[in-house]
Amino acid sequence: QAQLVEVGGGLVQPGGSLRVSCVAPGFALDDYAIGWFRQAPGKAREKVSCLGSTPGMPHYAPSVKSRFTISRDSATSTMSLQMDDLTSEDTGIYYCVVDRVGICYEYDGLYVGDLATWGQGIRVTVSS
Repeated sequence: QAQLVEVGGGLVQPGGSLRVSCVAPGFALDDYAIGWFRQAPGKAREKVSCLGSTPGMPHYAPSVKSRFTISRDSATSTMSLQMDDLTSEDTGIYYCVVDRVGICYEYDGLYVGDLATWGQGIRVTVSS
């Protein structure tokens, strides 16, 4: 089964920036809904951001809107999440996901099915 490889996590101070990326070899990302979820310690996994396979507005969770930017590079089969002005509330494991039949709703986020492909997760820690 094809896999997604996440890179770029780590430790950053509050107010800093970090970029996490997900390399998806063999995936034509333009044909997929793509997204990022995260799971903070002791909390449920939550939607962070997504982009649909058809033209449309990206979704951002209210807690990250105006600070995070999702993107995809079809030429390199890479999707990224640029995170700015980070706070301790952004600490968690970040997961990328792609789904050919997934749907990204501008206000409600990404819905994926059982055949979605997930990254292994990458840790982001925001701490001084």
